[in-house]
Order: sequence, then C-alpha cells, then structure tokens
Amino acid sequence: MSKTYYPVIGLEIHAELKTQSKMFCSCKNDPDEMNPNVNICPICMAHPGTLPVANKQAIESVIKVGLALGSDIADFTEFDRKNYFYPDIPKGYQISQYKYPIVSGGTLNDFGITRVHLEEDTGLSKHDRGNFTLVDYNRAGVPLMELVTEPVIHSAQDAANFAKELQLLLRTLGVSEANLEKGEMRVEPNISVSDTEGTFGTKVEVKNLNSFRSVERAIEHELARMIALYEAGRQDEIVQETRGWDEVKQTTFSQRSKENAHDYRYFPDPDLPKMKLHSAFDIAAMKDALPELPWAKRERYAADYGLKQGDIEIFTADKALSDYFESVVAGKDSAFAQSAANYIVSDILGLMKKDADVRLPNKENFVELITMVTAGEITSRGAKDILAVIVKEDASPKAIAEKEGLLQQNNEDDLRPIIAQVIVDNTAMVTQYKEGKEAVLQALVGMVMKATKGSANPGIASKLLKEMM
Repeated sequence: MSKTYYPVIGLEIHAELKTQSKMFCSCKNDPDEMNPNVNICPICMAHPGTLPVANKQAIESVIKVGLALGSDIADFTEFDRKNYFYPDIPKGYQISQYKYPIVSGGTLNDFGITRVHLEEDTGLSKHDRGNFTLVDYNRAGVPLMELVTEPVIHSAQDAANFAKELQLLLRTLGVSEANLEKGEMRVEPNISVSDTEGTFGTKVEVKNLNSFRSVERAIEHELARMIALYEAGRQDEIVQETRGWDEVKQTTFSQRSKENAHDYRYFPDPDLPKMKLHSAFDIAAMKDALPELPWAKRERYAADYGLKQGDIEIFTADKALSDYFESVVAGKDSAFAQSAANYIVSDILGLMKKDADVRLPNKENFVELITMVTAGEITSRGAKDILAVIVKEDASPKAIAEKEGLLQQNNEDDLRPIIAQVIVDNTAMVTQYKEGKEAVLQALVGMVMKATKGSANPGIASKLLKEMM
C-alpha cells in the first residue's frame, strides 16, 4: 500500500511593469515591439561609463502591489547586483534586490507572501536560428516585479489559482498587463515532496511555463515524478535543480543544478542611491487611492446584486464590462440587476464571440430592454431577438417590439384561436398528452411560441392548452 506524501509548493512570479520607460534608462518599454534591438541605449547595453537612474513609477507600482496585499512597505531599501554570466545580460550582472526588498509579508488567496521586489528584466535569447543564437535586447532593463510566496501551497490547482488571482490584481491596479503568452508574466514553481508531514523534501524549480494550464500540469507531473521515485526507494535521485517544461511531451526535463543565493555574490549596487520610501512617497495617500480590489468587488456584487458566482467572476475580471453593468443597474433592484447580468453574460458576450461587429448596446436601450423583460412586456425569446438588433444599431427595444409583434400577448382571447390551430395541426401529440405523457405539453407550448414569434406568455399558453385539450 502506498504511503502518504506531502507536497509543498512555493511560487516565484515575475511580472513586467507597465511603465513608459525601462527601469534604469529612458528607453521605451514596449512589449509589442517586433523589430529587435531598437529600444536600446548605452545604459541598458552596459557601455563603460554609463550610470543607471531608477524609474520612480516602477517603484510606486511595487508599493501599490504591497499595499493591496496588506504587506509591510519598507522604509529603507536598496538595489543589489546579482552576478552571473549569460548572453542576455549585457552587464554581466542583473540589478535586483536581495536583503532589503520593497515589500515584505502579506497574503493573497489566503497564502502568505514572503517578499515582492523590483529588478530589471533580461534580454531575449532566440535559439531558432540554426547553429547559432541571437539576442534581442529590447527587453533588457524593463522593470520586472518578482513576488515570492511562502512554501505553503499544497496542490497544483491552488498554485494556478494563486497565479490567476495575482494576474487579476496586477491588471486591476493598472501596473502590468501580465499576459503569460507574451512573456509579461512568468510563473516558476518550486516543488518538493516529503513522506513526513511538516518536513521539506528536496526542491525543484520548473521554468518556461507560459500558461496557467502549464503551471498546473507541470506541478502535477513533477509531484508524480517525485512520488514515483519515493515509491521505488530512489528518493536520493531527487536533486536540487532547475527543470524545464516540454509542452508537447507534457513532461519536465533537467536543465541545470539550482543555484543558492551565495552563488550570485550579491552586493549593493554602488551606482544607485539608497532609498527612504516613506519620505519619498505618501504611503497613506497611495493606500487610500487604491481602486476597488477583486475580492472586495466579489463581495459587493454578491451582497448588493445577488449575482451568480460565475457572473461575478466575469465582471471582476473585466473592468469595462463591470463599469457598463453598474451604469445599467444604477438605482435598480436586485431582480433587474440579475436579469441584466444574465443577458450580458449569456447573450451579449456570446454574440460578441461570433461576430466582430457586435458591441455593448447603448445603455439607455439596454435599460429599456431589461425593464420590458422584468415587467413581463416581452418574453425571453423576444428579448433575445431584440438584443440581436440593438448590439449592432442604436434602436429602441420598444419600437422594435411593436414593429415585429414581439410584445408579450397576455390576452387569452387573442391566444385562443392560435392555440386551437396548434391543437388541430398536432392531433397525435394531443392524443399522447391525453394518454398521460406530460412532457408533450412543453413541445406544444413551444409551437405556440413559434406561431406568435415568441410573444405569447408561456404560462398562459400552457394553461389554455390544458383547458382546450
């Protein structure tokens, strides 16, 4: 029988910050630049005699992240040199932070944060050129935030969810786009397994994860690999190393032995001044100026509008959509809000996926439509037909309903002849209903709805069908 194993996961997450210029020079910070080596200068290329100047906006961005996480914001901080050689680092060292990070502590998704610090990104090596490698230095020197969690995550799904929540937070704060597919956010899990609760096994870091799905699958694979070695009595083969992720084979592979901090020979960068952040920034005012954070928005949407959790997540993740929703439901009751949310999420977003010309309808038109729905003036079918029009043109839902005969028919005398014709045309189904097949009734109601272009009140149609059969 297999033993119980205890996985421990810590995350190192890098995110490129959304600034106008790079971290220590005035070169443009442009993640969409396709031409190599155009956003470079003597400073980010480490020419002799050049001096770096810290980007204040980047420092401010990391402080905002720390405030949102409930972290401690350092008063004293400094930049350090992290020494290692690689072609994508023109200096021969990376300017980073070691002993005095800007942010310490805090939580996200109930998992503890160790630190958040600021550094410069490296260049981008391109190995797909045959027998040689080229380096694009456009990215070298871009402001890079690194968040390190405590080793307190115990499942691949929790790790992926943490990374998703961080991405949402960074976008909410406006400090990073954090697109994994563009390399603007990189997730590197540190994974270990122990057969004794409360102890750490040998940790392995996995790099080159460019999607949340890859994060989850790489962790699951690595945990399975480690547990298999334990089961075979070969746990000594688990070594501290850096592994890559092969997306095609869905496996990890060894890249190099994992360095320790002392291998980098950190020391304070002599070209950059020490910083006293509480003097340079009004930390209290920055905290007060934070936007509504994702977890607060979720709570408010549940409490104020009673929305479904799935709808809440969609609005929380899309500020433009949630701003539109809130403008629509301002001053309305929860029933109106729930109906509006349902049509936005289920219908409008669906239409947008199918047709590039579809847009959010004029607010007044959409309010008019939902008002008609909640008042019972049109059916759900009629509302969908009207919605398909107003997402493409500025038109009054009421005028469309009147023109197309979509106003809900509640008058029994008007519906009786239509229902009588449906009964005559479907005698076999009527016989089945009389023999006890209740499910046939809904099919007949559907035929009444079709005959009235969706305008018949389905409740009244059902009632009259029963009476007239």
